[in-house]
Amino acid sequence: MSSYTATVRWNRNGAEGFAKGQYSRAHEWVFDGGAVVPASASPHVVPFPWSDEAGVDPEEAFIASLSSCHMLFFLDFARRNGFLVDSYIDEAEGVLEKRGDGKMAMTRVILRPQVIWAGDPPEHAAIHDLHHRAHDACFIANSVTTDVRVEA
Repeated sequence: MSSYTATVRWNRNGAEGFAKGQYSRAHEWVFDGGAVVPASASPHVVPFPWSDEAGVDPEEAFIASLSSCHMLFFLDFARRNGFLVDSYIDEAEGVLEKRGDGKMAMTRVILRPQVIWAGDPPEHAAIHDLHHRAHDACFIANSVTTDVRVEA
């Protein structure tokens, strides 16, 4: 078993109208390795000026987490199969929508990995297998009910 931590920091600016909902949602995520990430509510959820579009919002972080986990397993499985990857870019997309019970949820995440191989690329079936195995192994994908699709 492993345990992971993150610290989320937010402070109210005394001049803000907190009771009216007129306060900044900008905050920080601090990780154990020292990384500090500016974060905010999504401007799609909380309009400017109460959100900061430069900050990473939870919805973007969710998508990035799924994509990163998939990529890390994909690269490891490719290596173990003797394939050499030069680059991997995923322009992943998530869909936030209302579920049947009326609650908002990230209902679908689409991973669109573009892999550049050193030398001749593996056959399509081998690439498909690598993505399938990566998806099955991904800790984050195994932790959510969101429909996670890979369109490689």
